[in-house]
Amino acid sequence: MSLSIQERIKDLRLDRKLTLEQLAEQTGLSKSALGSYESDDYKDISHYALNKLADFYGVTTDYLLARTETKNHSNSDIASLRLSDDMIELLKSGRIDTALLCELATHPDFVKLLADIQIYVEGIASMQIQNLNAWVDVARAEIMEKYQPGEHEKDAYLLQNAHVNEGDYFSSRVHNDIDGIMADLREAHRCRSDGAPKTTVAEELKKDLEEVANFEGSRVEQLLMIYCKQTKLRYNKLTEEEKQWLVRIMQKSELMKSHTPQRGKKKK
Repeated sequence: MSLSIQERIKDLRLDRKLTLEQLAEQTGLSKSALGSYESDDYKDISHYALNKLADFYGVTTDYLLARTETKNHSNSDIASLRLSDDMIELLKSGRIDTALLCELATHPDFVKLLADIQIYVEGIASMQIQNLNAWVDVARAEIMEKYQPGEHEKDAYLLQNAHVNEGDYFSSRVHNDIDGIMADLREAHRCRSDGAPKTTVAEELKKDLEEVANFEGSRVEQLLMIYCKQTKLRYNKLTEEEKQWLVRIMQKSELMKSHTPQRGKKKK
């Protein structure tokens, strides 16, 4: 989710562990103006202040104005990045997680992964592997002629299967590269709020039902609490009027009717 202008300006200050007073002293901008740039009712920032803050934090003005997600690079000419039209359309389409793609591409071992893929795709090592296999064939012929091992002997079997398969070799290398990168990314995501939930839906529901079961209130109030938990509403923050409206709506539910004894009928 993209940060607003106010959030960006405030986050940069907090990253430097500066108070508004300290920032005012170091930039020459007034404390009141700096505070207004971070407030919810922010309206505008002068060109002077914008450039002053960008220079102070070492970021681009485009970043401060929420026109780009990159702090230190301006919107470079797309042609200089050598991206194909298909790649640009893919990045803009929203079909892939571009944040995850950035994490993958900036991992220290990503260069090695690409190098291994490039070696295989462009056949850079093909000649060396062919030479190696040819040497194995020569050595095998000499050994077979000199020692004449039987067809089913272990040495003869090893000699017959000593060739290096280029596809298998590089598949294994690429597999090891990507496994290491994915393990690091998974570890980095463990403590993030936007990562996978630590509890399952079933566990959360079980916990909610246990809390409701211990709640001292009417059947309607219990169902209302379940509804609030499942919809992430804070039951204790609802006004009495809001609770009454919700109760009226819930009374139209078949679930409520099934728990309402009919007049004149006794429970079995």
